[in-house]
Amino acid sequence: PSWRRCASRSRTLSRGLLFIVWAPSGAGKTTLVERLVECVPHLRLSRSYTSPPLRPGETDGVDYNFVSRDRFEEMIGAGDFLEWADVFGNLYGTCASDTHRMLAAGEDVVLVIDVQGARKVRQQGIAAATVFVMPPSLTVLEQRLRGRSKDPEAAIQRRLQAAPDEVAAFRDYHYEVINDELTSSVDRLRGIVLAERARLQRMQAVADDIIRTF
Repeated sequence: PSWRRCASRSRTLSRGLLFIVWAPSGAGKTTLVERLVECVPHLRLSRSYTSPPLRPGETDGVDYNFVSRDRFEEMIGAGDFLEWADVFGNLYGTCASDTHRMLAAGEDVVLVIDVQGARKVRQQGIAAATVFVMPPSLTVLEQRLRGRSKDPEAAIQRRLQAAPDEVAAFRDYHYEVINDELTSSVDRLRGIVLAERARLQRMQAVADDIIRTF
């Protein structure tokens, strides 16, 4: 149908949308976003760069792009990052060139970054739809942190102590998703992506093409 051709042409010619998803450590944000990009066409997950060594069960280029701390600091100095942050002594960052390349190709991109990173992106005047993933409770958050079996006890306690201040940051985001159950939470995230894609400013070119057929 002509409207499908119009929609396809609009996606090819228009710049992609940027989404920022964040949650306290252990709330399940990475799993949610990985499921989301599997079920939503033309949606890409940006893999962050990070300085700590791989933990058991992690894979370079899949969970993160792992680099040495020295290399990470070189990238900071070269201005390679769209944003970066020091989180519990470890460095995490989003490669600017990777992100802009995907957006320029018309792909929508999801950044899984913390509050510091989201603020840095906004300070640069980059438009983004922001989503805060909230755990159902502190008790559930602790269960998930311990269930991952990746962190030592000291690291778990540090993350739990930081959680109250982190969840208070939800007011700075456009959307909130309570991650109480995986499938329903992915559905809520998918609804946010589709709603942002349907905004008038996004669909203007498609609508104009359709109107010309009348």
